[in-house]
Amino acid sequence: MFAVIKTGGRQYRVVPDDVLEVGKIEGEVGSIIQLNEVLLVGGDTPILGLPTVAGASVAVEVLDHKRGPKVIAFKKRRRKNSRRKRGYRDEITVLRISEILTDGAKPTKGPRPKREKVAKPETTSEEAAA
Repeated sequence: MFAVIKTGGRQYRVVPDDVLEVGKIEGEVGSIIQLNEVLLVGGDTPILGLPTVAGASVAVEVLDHKRGPKVIAFKKRRRKNSRRKRGYRDEITVLRISEILTDGAKPTKGPRPKREKVAKPETTSEEAAA
C-alpha cells in the first residue's frame, strides 16, 4: 500500500518505513504525528481524493530537525561595482513513515526504540604491546 501526501506545498509518494525530508513540521524528535492531507491511497483498489481522501491519514515518526544545504544568491551588476551576496539554509524535518491509516483509524505503532551505542572494550598499553 502507498499514499500520496501533501505537506509544505509539495507532494510525496510514500510507503511504510520510508524516510524523507520535508519542510519544517512542529513536533518533538521521537514523537508520532499524523499528516491528514492524503491525496491518494493506492493498493489493490486505489482511492482518489477530491481533493483529499476523507478519513485517511499517514502516521509519521519525527527523526530529526536540521538545516538544509546552503543556497547562495549572488547578484552582480557589471561595471557598476555593485555586488550582493546572500545565503540561505532551509529548515528541514526528517520523517519516517510508520503506517498509512484509512477510515479515521488511530496510529497503532509507537516510536521505534533508539539503538544503544556499543562501547568498544578499552585496551591497555600493555595488551597492545603484546
